[in-house]
Amino acid sequence: MARRERPTALLVDLDGVLRRWDPETGAAVERRYGLPAGALYDTAMRWSLLQPAVTGRLSHAGWLEGVVEALAEPAGGAERARSAVQEWQADRGSVDPDVLGFVREVRAAGIRVGLASNATDLLDADLALLGLTDEVDVVVNSSTLGVAKPAKEYFQQACLALGAPPAQVLFVDDSDRSVRGARVAGLSAYRWNGPADLRYLRAALGR
Repeated sequence: MARRERPTALLVDLDGVLRRWDPETGAAVERRYGLPAGALYDTAMRWSLLQPAVTGRLSHAGWLEGVVEALAEPAGGAERARSAVQEWQADRGSVDPDVLGFVREVRAAGIRVGLASNATDLLDADLALLGLTDEVDVVVNSSTLGVAKPAKEYFQQACLALGAPPAQVLFVDDSDRSVRGARVAGLSAYRWNGPADLRYLRAALGR
């Protein structure tokens, strides 16, 4: 088997890698509104609701309206469902300081870093709120591209944005499906489990 090229660019997932979410936020809202445990996240992540928003055919607000409609009955009405979704969405997550430190270290070494996200049209505002706008070289937003991970076309566009061939890009994501998709597209890909993985990633980048 041929030895893989050393990566010259890094592509990092946002949600679950660089951005963390506190599951207690949603759980607390669900308790207040009498919703089943996990109802907010599970409903919002339904591919039939999410896919149009992360491929640019529906706005973030439009996606949330779909979530509100789906939760109206269990929440006891549309207004209660809307209030629950708004309270849940008010939390925009937090930056993992270990991952951000790694990204800064990699960029300081001259390696280009891209942020890869299946995101809605709210992504730019979120990055500004989290102070991440200037922390990466490129942002690869599925809703801008019109195609989402793990599609091969997504990764092809990401590599073009980074200015590196797929064989020289290391992709890090917490989703097995996205990791497999990246490998099919010719990238090196690593399944993220937590900050303990940074030692391996530094070695892979020759740090």
